[in-house]
Amino acid sequence: MAQVSREVERQESTALVDRFGRSKQKLRISITDRCNFRCGYCMPEDPEWLPREALLSYEELLRLAKLFVTELGIRRIRVTGGEPLLRKGVDRFVASLSALREAGLERISMTSNGVLLRRYAPALVAAGLDDVNVSIDAISPARFQALTKGDLQPVLAGIEAAQAAGLPVKLNAVVIRDHNEDEILPLVRWAYRQRVPLRFIEFMPLDGNGAWSPQKVVPEAEIIERLSPHFAIEQLPRTREPARYYRVNGDYRLGVISTVSNPFCESCDRVRLTATGEIFPCLFSPVGVDLKAPLRAGAGDAELVERIRAAVWQKGRGFAVSAGYVQRSVSMHSLGG
Repeated sequence: MAQVSREVERQESTALVDRFGRSKQKLRISITDRCNFRCGYCMPEDPEWLPREALLSYEELLRLAKLFVTELGIRRIRVTGGEPLLRKGVDRFVASLSALREAGLERISMTSNGVLLRRYAPALVAAGLDDVNVSIDAISPARFQALTKGDLQPVLAGIEAAQAAGLPVKLNAVVIRDHNEDEILPLVRWAYRQRVPLRFIEFMPLDGNGAWSPQKVVPEAEIIERLSPHFAIEQLPRTREPARYYRVNGDYRLGVISTVSNPFCESCDRVRLTATGEIFPCLFSPVGVDLKAPLRAGAGDAELVERIRAAVWQKGRGFAVSAGYVQRSVSMHSLGG
């Protein structure tokens, strides 16, 4: 009992909390702004890639990740981009993160477009990656190409390769009115047959081209309504996860992240670190807090931890209160979603 009590006290002393009492246990680390797709809700039409020296090195990212885990109570890390598999050595970075499990890290995940998974899946499993989310906004090759300017087949091959390597896969699909809402049913049918979990994501006002409008949002209720004539659907109790989940035909779990129509801000437990070393406490934060400058100027761990705590403490209530378009210099391809 004494050991359990000490562990509880340690967790309370390291908790990373905002001014509304929400504790953070999940960190998303973007390791690159580069991507080999051109999804309009994420990427500007003519992106200008950051120079290598503008990005934090793996050593710098690892130092910050270690502080988040050992000093601030982070338990889950998700590696994102851009497309994270475009940065060389990502498997070695995952292995370095895996060494933090002894300090309390419980899970390491990745979000990818899947194109390079066929090449990297075995190495990622060996490095300690626990699971991967693959973005797939259409199952029709023609529609997929129109949305991403890329080919669907390498993505499907990447999903298959990840499964063969023993890497659990989940699918994410952003739904945009007049672009791919007719892909909702085909995507669920395909994912159901493949037994791969799928989550739909409402189109959020964070796109790289400024094209978002409320009329382009396909809300959660409509997504379920489109599926109900074809499947038996049961809504499951809400958890702290961003998605609301449904049981389909009694044996398959489908999620919907309804940030616009049904925000989950009150239970948000995540914080974001960009490849350039900025903290964004909220996906909708208009500005980030720089860690790169003090890091490279020789700041000690205590100073960096205090800077992180201060940034997260100032986190707003989120989209639920400040609904609307976010104007900022960093777009989703740099922030990591």
